[in-house]
Amino acid sequence: PNWNLEDTHQHCLSEHYNYTGKLKQDRYKDGLKPEAIAFLLICLLIVLENAIVLVAIWKNKKFHLPMYYLLGNLTLSDLLAGFTYMVNILMSGANTLKLTPLLWFLREAGVFVTLSASVISLLAIAIERHITMIKMKPYHGAKRNRMFALIGASWALSVLLGVLPIMGWNCLGELQLCSTVLPLYAKSYVLFCVSVFSAVLLAIVVLYLRVFLTVKSNTRRLGSLQRKGSVRRSQKYMALLKTVTIVLGAFIACWLPLFVLLLLDFICDIGGCSILFKADYFLVVAMVNSLINPVIYTLTSRDIRKAILKLLCRHCLITKDGQVKKFGMPFLECSFSKTEQTAPQGLETTISSGNGTSSPIRTIYPKPKSVKL
Repeated sequence: PNWNLEDTHQHCLSEHYNYTGKLKQDRYKDGLKPEAIAFLLICLLIVLENAIVLVAIWKNKKFHLPMYYLLGNLTLSDLLAGFTYMVNILMSGANTLKLTPLLWFLREAGVFVTLSASVISLLAIAIERHITMIKMKPYHGAKRNRMFALIGASWALSVLLGVLPIMGWNCLGELQLCSTVLPLYAKSYVLFCVSVFSAVLLAIVVLYLRVFLTVKSNTRRLGSLQRKGSVRRSQKYMALLKTVTIVLGAFIACWLPLFVLLLLDFICDIGGCSILFKADYFLVVAMVNSLINPVIYTLTSRDIRKAILKLLCRHCLITKDGQVKKFGMPFLECSFSKTEQTAPQGLETTISSGNGTSSPIRTIYPKPKSVKL
């Protein structure tokens, strides 16, 4: 009978959650807790913020170019991450024990796949920045196929990592192998995922460091040829250092706490680490990366920032001739610094925004001079 099957499913989840000690918590007895409501609001903000960026890119034909594909993919990944975690929260708490094992796996896989896609999209952007810098070619010359390959690979890897537990890499029937944070996941799977994401983090760090060292080397080499612009090049050098620090610092600050928690989950015996029962807070910190990604990778572009301002409040922020009104705030006026305003002409390569629009960072090449014959 169907009710017996339902009882079996509920018994399966209850058995795993009871074994890990999670049933001792009040969160599985009543409705949504105050912290869960706060998490929902954060996720809603993530969805709205990234949706605005996507709509701005979609409505402006200027951004319908291969150079913006990776940026749009990152924004879509972050939007879906916020949405799937909202669904996860609504299906958690007292609703958790009502799920079948398959629904539980799908619930967790939704968050896992979208967060993985977001992280791997950051790696794809780092790879593209590195290729652009090493080849010394303007970004708009990048091939469409390479963009689709990076996007396809990022989603394929994310989906593969997310469905491994459904395909059998779980601890059903083997309670001693179970994770405390995710009671139906095997500890070995959790360790594997931490290893993969740590490798992604390391790759991002290495790629951006190579980009930074390349710009530094070019600056020094050209400094010996063009001494007049040494101050300006020094400003660019410091702008790049600041940008790389923000990109890597934000990623590490958001994800490192969750990595450490999952490592503890693998190391600790069942019930040995009480901090593991606070995993939701660590996951929300990682989710914050999807909240600040649009700021780091999108709003640093003057063109996209202007498109967003037009979308949100065209009449109150944009003049009749298409210029941003003066508010005494450089961010709203689409200007960052004197470095950006006075930058000389040369081959432009953005680091953080993932596109080919103006930024404070340029790879400097001498402007060709006409030769009289």
